[in-house]
Amino acid sequence: MSASSTDVFQSLQNRLKPYSQSHLLQFWEQLSASEKESLQAQIEAIDFAELSQLVADQTEGIDFGALAARSETPPAVNADGTGASWSTEQAIKLGEQAIAAGEVAAIIVAGGQGTRLGFDLPKGMYPLGPLSNRTLFQIFADRLLAIGDAYGVSIPLYLMTSPATHEATVEYWETNQWLGLSPDDVHVFCQGTMPAVDAQSGNVLLASPGEIALSPDGHGGTVAALKKSGCLEDAKRRGVRYLSYGQVDNPLVDLCEPKLIGHHIAAESELTTQVVRKRYPLEKVGNVVLADGRVQIIEYSDLPESAAVQTNDAGELKLWAGSIAVHVFDIPFLDRVSDQADALPFHRANKKVPHLDTSGNLIEPGEPNATKFERFIFDLLPQAKNAFVVEGLPEDIFAPVKNADGAPADTPDLAKQAICRQAIRDLAAAGIEVAEGVQVEINPRFAMNPNSLRNQLPGIKTVTSDTYFA
Repeated sequence: MSASSTDVFQSLQNRLKPYSQSHLLQFWEQLSASEKESLQAQIEAIDFAELSQLVADQTEGIDFGALAARSETPPAVNADGTGASWSTEQAIKLGEQAIAAGEVAAIIVAGGQGTRLGFDLPKGMYPLGPLSNRTLFQIFADRLLAIGDAYGVSIPLYLMTSPATHEATVEYWETNQWLGLSPDDVHVFCQGTMPAVDAQSGNVLLASPGEIALSPDGHGGTVAALKKSGCLEDAKRRGVRYLSYGQVDNPLVDLCEPKLIGHHIAAESELTTQVVRKRYPLEKVGNVVLADGRVQIIEYSDLPESAAVQTNDAGELKLWAGSIAVHVFDIPFLDRVSDQADALPFHRANKKVPHLDTSGNLIEPGEPNATKFERFIFDLLPQAKNAFVVEGLPEDIFAPVKNADGAPADTPDLAKQAICRQAIRDLAAAGIEVAEGVQVEINPRFAMNPNSLRNQLPGIKTVTSDTYFA
């Protein structure tokens, strides 16, 4: 080893030894200069004191049975507008005023790859338009452009990637001229990572001689990544007060929707979450509840059946609010929690992680062998003042794309059908009939609602062939 390489090695050894992680340097002499630099950067980016605490933490878990037993319906406005002391019209007006004042920005979490879809690129690049073949990214960009045009503003977009999707995502947006948005208004930033550790020993795993086995730190990493990237400061500088959050794999997200924004403002909430009513007690969605005076989420896997099946006096599910990962955040709230290291706890997940053994052989485990650590954004709910829930109808706001066509749920084909059905409902509300079996798709830049459809299609009574209104 050269003197400089020796010095780096010793420095890294001094960093790793107190935490019994020196094995990360076992292949150092085999690495090229660039590989050494890369491994050095990976090691220096890890907070080993924090990791050591996480590995050692055997704190008794939450008693979800007891938590569920004392859980109630969260403060919410129902899909029909009932449940709040203000009207839907008042909410819409508040939301429109905030958007027109430039106080609203969008954040899309887009760290996922399309592996489960049989698609080798970032999921946001998946072509989903039923007739247009627009990608998920295009669907969201068109929505933001339409909202901006309607209210005479530019909507900033903060797009969070993961290390696996970042470069391809940036290249896609640049190559496609930022999909019509101003490049000054699109901020692509990458979420953080956490190392995977051996479930038995707590040793950080190596994916290759010069590469640590890292994985994204979960959608809860959004808060830290917003701050680290400068996006939080950018939003504050622009005068943004409200951040509309959605995930890239749900093309029906009500991103920057005036009504949702307005309900958030009317509730004086720091964090509002949009939900759908559960179809049956044991549906596999997070359960938004009120417990111990705080709004929080109980994952479906943690909710005892005895609590899931409970009903109220009207015979409806007591715990009815299913999370769809759509939120509205106050910027000052995000700013506050971003300074709190423990604002979001890490969750453990047991996973199968390929890794090198001490001889440098790649091991492909058949069973979960490692612990991954990730944060969930919904863990901010209990910390938010006046956390609030807004119910939407699933046919209007929820059509996730997670599985390849042929699976029973959450497929591209089902999402395309949902997009078409939504368009048919909007046309019907505008007094326009769609012939049976006909597919329609409406770009929001053509018309955002039934009123604008009437203006755009005067005299049209029936659509008789597949049509993309753009």
